[in-house]
Amino acid sequence: MQNSLFPRPIGRVLITGGGSGLGAAVAAAVAEAGGTPAVIDVSLDGAPVGAAARQADVSDRAAVERAVAELAEELGGIDAVVTAAGIDRCGRLEDVAAEEWERVIGVNLLGTVSTVRAALPHVLRGHGRIVTVASSLALRALPEATAYCASKFGVLGFSRALAAETAGRLGVTTLIPAGMRTRFFDDRPEAYRPAPDAQLNEPSDVARSVIFALQQPPHCEVRELVICPEEEPSWP
Repeated sequence: MQNSLFPRPIGRVLITGGGSGLGAAVAAAVAEAGGTPAVIDVSLDGAPVGAAARQADVSDRAAVERAVAELAEELGGIDAVVTAAGIDRCGRLEDVAAEEWERVIGVNLLGTVSTVRAALPHVLRGHGRIVTVASSLALRALPEATAYCASKFGVLGFSRALAAETAGRLGVTTLIPAGMRTRFFDDRPEAYRPAPDAQLNEPSDVARSVIFALQQPPHCEVRELVICPEEEPSWP
């Protein structure tokens, strides 16, 4: 029996968005901690060398189901899931094309749900753990961010309900990070990019909090983790 005084083994961790940003940082942290990362992303350029990986858009449920099934077979199972894939489309509601607005929901919320649903039978076998990635904008709303806020509020609600539904069978942790120094902001208009003096976290620092959650013993739950810069001006 695992001694609760020592960290729980990381195991085989499926990571969406693992080809860049926070997802890539989590994949690297999993490998460093002795676990086995498995990556799903639309681009695998930044995935750890040698990691099991499948190229898929998480908003495509069928593609996600295929990728999860293939990775589970390749690795002999899945012990944990981290849903780090995410996009944004900024602007007033009337200025963001409906297709773009709905794609944010499709990737951030429905992609999270599809990944968790597909991996759930595997994770349940070993009383594993799901780590969903929400955002500080799951707790507070900003103008010209209706799609992102809606998606991340949805992730938080989904995660809380999933935790209640699966209590005693697996662990569910919601990661709530503030802004990070990643390429997430690169395709935004200048008006929606962080200012040069913006308070942002390094993704590697946030990834360490994911490892902390994954290593909790089965009887201990970290339900939600808020990670923000020390001088975050908008928190709490």
